[in-house]
Amino acid sequence: MMLFSRVRGLPVLTPGDADRLGEVRALTVDSAPWRVTSVRMGRGRLRRGAVVPWSALRAAGPDMLIVRPAGGPEEVPADHELIGSRVLTECGEERGTVLDAAFDPVTARIEAVLTTRGELPPERLLGLGDHALVVRTGRAHHRV
Repeated sequence: MMLFSRVRGLPVLTPGDADRLGEVRALTVDSAPWRVTSVRMGRGRLRRGAVVPWSALRAAGPDMLIVRPAGGPEEVPADHELIGSRVLTECGEERGTVLDAAFDPVTARIEAVLTTRGELPPERLLGLGDHALVVRTGRAHHRV
């Protein structure tokens, strides 16, 4: 399992010659199903950011991400940032803020969302928008 916070800042490399494409700025999440869909990366101070689809990754490790040769960067699409999002129930009740998220680096499946009020399993997640992560009513819980 990997945490979003541990992936941020990792280099994104090509295999073989290990050309550095950039470094991870954020992970894009699709809410149906809850999976990491792409890696947003920065490519230096003066160049614009880019996106690499998660499916274009050959490997995701604790020190770097490696992109398949055909998986080059694309323009950055509009997306919603999971980390830092407010957490609201479907009734509009405030439930804290997203601190981090854990995901499986092989399947890209979100395993848990860590908030200021505890841990949310993926079955509690309903949607992610511009203003908040919406969850099913109930309390966040801590896993042992």
